[in-house]
Amino acid sequence: MFSKHPKGLIAAALANMGERFGFYIMMAILTLFISAKFGLSETTTGYIYSVETFGLVDGPGVRYIIFLQGCAMRCQYCHNPETWAFTKDTASTPQEAFTAAYRYRNYWRGNGGLTISGGEPLLQLDFVSEVFRLARAKKVQTALDTSAQPFAPDDAEWMARFDKLLENTDLVILDLKEIDDEKHKKLTGHSNKNILAMAQYVAARGVDLWVRHVLVPGLTDDADGLRQLDAFIKTLPTVRRVEILPYHTLGLFKWQNLGIPYPLDGVRVPTAEEVETAEQLLHVRDYPDAPKGGTTK
Repeated sequence: MFSKHPKGLIAAALANMGERFGFYIMMAILTLFISAKFGLSETTTGYIYSVETFGLVDGPGVRYIIFLQGCAMRCQYCHNPETWAFTKDTASTPQEAFTAAYRYRNYWRGNGGLTISGGEPLLQLDFVSEVFRLARAKKVQTALDTSAQPFAPDDAEWMARFDKLLENTDLVILDLKEIDDEKHKKLTGHSNKNILAMAQYVAARGVDLWVRHVLVPGLTDDADGLRQLDAFIKTLPTVRRVEILPYHTLGLFKWQNLGIPYPLDGVRVPTAEEVETAEQLLHVRDYPDAPKGGTTK
């Protein structure tokens, strides 16, 4: 039924529009305030390769693991070369990513939580930082699984963003692939100087560390190199766990499917005795979060 008083309707409609306009202006100002406070942007987007909902090795307890796209390193033994490319075909906001993870919180109980891995998660630093901020607000334990290659200690702007990430990071799982810089360059295509610098920086900030080393026969298993690695790790006061990861060829088919020549073709996996020797050289049982059982004494 049409109103007999169109002027009154128009006035009411304009008033309503004014209220709604004012609401939107208020929300825009609030969004800008939050963005300025936390150094974020509405357009912060993450590009995810895959997720694992019940991970048991990438951090304490049961983990929800987000694997991000993109990695600059070309490790000769990489078992996930499909994550190297930055295809940007699975975009997610930090809120979407955290909401998906938080649905699994009943599995985490007292010691599980959220791990972000890759690829290399530090290539998407702002996304990871915001996901971890959301996690910290819900008291969810956070772990960053990284090789540290993007660490840029001479870039003040990058370091400021990294510091914000560390504020909401409970654990850094750091892959130290090779202690000798020249060998590291041959193994990965990159220097390890900034990687070792990041290990020292994270420890100085008081963030817990787990250190991992992939053991490849004839490549990363020499005793002198392992002793040097052990000496370096001992300078990091927040290390709570050191792990030897035996080299395997389970990712070989991925290289073949991608048409990439596999540089370690014919290299064998380490024996149990070689793994035990490496664990002894790195004193893995000396750390508070060392796994119970195992072969070393």
